[in-house]
Amino acid sequence: MSTQAKSAAPVALCDATLDQLPATVARPTYDRAALTPGIVHVGLGNFHRAHQAWYLHRLMQDGRAQDWAIIGAGVRAGDAVMREKLLAQDCLTTLIELDPKNSAVEVTGAMIDFLPVEEDNRALIACMTDPRIRIVALTVTEGGYFIAPGDGGLDFDHPDIRHDIARPEAPSTVFGAIVAGLKARRNAGSGPFTVQSCDNLQGNGDITRSVVVSLARATDPDLADWIDKQGAFPNSMVDCIVPATGAKELEMVRGFGIGDAVPVTHENFRQWVIEDRFCAGRPDWDLVGATFTNDVHAYEAMKIRILNAGHQVLANAGELLSIDTIAGCMADADIAAFFDKVQRTEIAPQVGAVPGMMPLSYVDLITDRFANPRIHDTTRRVAFDGLSRHRGFVHPIIRDALAAGQSITGLALVEALWARMCAGTREDGSIIVENDPAWARLQSAALAAKADPDVWLKGTEAYGAFAADPRFRDAFVNSLSQVWQNGTRATLQSYVA
Repeated sequence: MSTQAKSAAPVALCDATLDQLPATVARPTYDRAALTPGIVHVGLGNFHRAHQAWYLHRLMQDGRAQDWAIIGAGVRAGDAVMREKLLAQDCLTTLIELDPKNSAVEVTGAMIDFLPVEEDNRALIACMTDPRIRIVALTVTEGGYFIAPGDGGLDFDHPDIRHDIARPEAPSTVFGAIVAGLKARRNAGSGPFTVQSCDNLQGNGDITRSVVVSLARATDPDLADWIDKQGAFPNSMVDCIVPATGAKELEMVRGFGIGDAVPVTHENFRQWVIEDRFCAGRPDWDLVGATFTNDVHAYEAMKIRILNAGHQVLANAGELLSIDTIAGCMADADIAAFFDKVQRTEIAPQVGAVPGMMPLSYVDLITDRFANPRIHDTTRRVAFDGLSRHRGFVHPIIRDALAAGQSITGLALVEALWARMCAGTREDGSIIVENDPAWARLQSAALAAKADPDVWLKGTEAYGAFAADPRFRDAFVNSLSQVWQNGTRATLQSYVA
């Protein structure tokens, strides 16, 4: 650990200035000019650079994986901004680890290029045909997989998917680009690459396989069969709390003497559990702390249910009470007591143990991590895309608890708080700015649900069959009525009492 350095003129980050950085800043010890690519990663946000790219950087620091460097890519227009900023600093990233007692700073260099961001993904497809590329990895968020409501299959009605089926040679989605890249590989006889999801989805590899194979089958059934048989889509679980970068983080990196336009702050905890199923080789991430296992499901269930669902327990209550950060929520006695009771009595009973960790011990670990006051993780970021996050993280717990005949009172209150938040105002009267791709639909249902809660349960298409289960419906209706009539804080106190 190091104390924050003082510097009147931060050093502009790039390869040529690495030796000019303050002595307290760790930096690559490997020859970046000698690195060759092995991975294309789509979605170069903060999480990837603090997590997957860091594991690869650590291998490179040990003199390994020099032929596995990352080429960055994006499929959204906004990704071009990140590309411009990263290329200006030779794709280097400053990571600032925020321990409650101190900070450590490190510059990482596992990424060597960023492809042009194009509507037809021409450069991305061309790069994926390079036989040196053996893994195409994704962090495109939980809502970026084009999953149809209800059956969980590919959403063939989505306009982007319809576009990719009509024009497979010029796709607009990352999955269309992957199909095009795999088709070119098959035609060239170079074999497939592994497609590796690094998003917070339970069974993320299985979901990715389903999306890619289904999309391929819509235009080329033989290609779909080849991908399904020859390709690889390992499941994985990823974990590290990585806030968004804003003015505070930019000021922090300058305080360390570094001029980085896109620094990343993160907690002092990382975990990566990976199914060892790759069709074209892989880096030895396990040598720097990752876990390879044939049973990713148990790890991801623990993490997604306790951590990711736990975030939703906190974020909507925090938004309604005008608390800006997750650490601030944990410092609020009523929200913290609500979080603790829901976790211990309703979530943890639906989680199995993993080697070395029992569910209640993991609750304790998550409680400490969420309470870290140095991690400025906003309630707004955590609450974003609530429709995808509640469906993916919270609702499976409710279904399992209902099937087991166990309590869902607190989880029903979590859903009621989400519905109240989507009405678009905090309890102090301030406006909650649009915070979901489906915000207009959610807000309309949330406002109508004040008088008729069934509008929320039926109109959001979020709950499926258990919306009609009287145990859940009655608990939800009661909670939402209390929140509207008595306010969030009084309702939380009533539940805890």
